[in-house]
Amino acid sequence: MSKRDYYEVLGVNKGCDADDLKKAYRKLAMKYHPDRNSGDKNAEVKFKEAKEAYEVLNDPQKRQVYDQFGHQGIDQQSGGFQVDPLVLVEVLLTHLVIFLEIFLVDHKVPVVIPIEDLILNTIWKYPLKIVSEELKKK
Repeated sequence: MSKRDYYEVLGVNKGCDADDLKKAYRKLAMKYHPDRNSGDKNAEVKFKEAKEAYEVLNDPQKRQVYDQFGHQGIDQQSGGFQVDPLVLVEVLLTHLVIFLEIFLVDHKVPVVIPIEDLILNTIWKYPLKIVSEELKKK
């Protein structure tokens, strides 16, 4: 579903000032507010649409991006790089284990740490004794 032009949503011209934006938004907010239109899904959608349009057009930086790139510019600004924190922790810890195996531990002693133990912070029972004993031997 494509979004409507924010200026069209609020019923204002592209060159309007902050006062005109505020008046147009307040008028639509009063008309479509969920408290005044209980159970009306269409009014709820229009209220959210007006709120989103006002939030973008009222912010000078967002308005400039919107004027230049449209909805795509705003969507890219808010999108960002999304990463699952547990996946990130798992990847980082895997690299840490590989580093330990290569540089600190004799290759005859494998360092295997279950991810559940790492997440539950029970890592201390695994490699520290092995690493310290191996370093003492060298």
